[in-house]
Amino acid sequence: MFPGMSGFDPKKMQGLMKQMGIKQDEIDAVKVTIETADKKIVFDNPNVVKISMQGNDSWQITGDAREEGLGISENDIKLVAEKTGKTMKEAKKALEEANGEVAEAIIALSE
Repeated sequence: MFPGMSGFDPKKMQGLMKQMGIKQDEIDAVKVTIETADKKIVFDNPNVVKISMQGNDSWQITGDAREEGLGISENDIKLVAEKTGKTMKEAKKALEEANGEVAEAIIALSE
């Protein structure tokens, strides 16, 4: 909120934003993932708002976030190997090809 506008009517604020050419759309997102070079930031059940202004789109994401490393865990490799009867090397390769998605790796090795 803007300083000095604590009692401002939200409908008036929306009207003012519309006059300025600012449009907000709430996005019904279930999960948002941001990937950097070395980690993932995951928002489960986030509040996402797309803000369009002067031909540019901005995204506002709020909610509880958790960070994950991008590496494939030893536990995931073991799980895939156990569920498919494949070697650890085969399981790791399948996980890499499935971008770390355990279910996809199991399906791929089970076909």
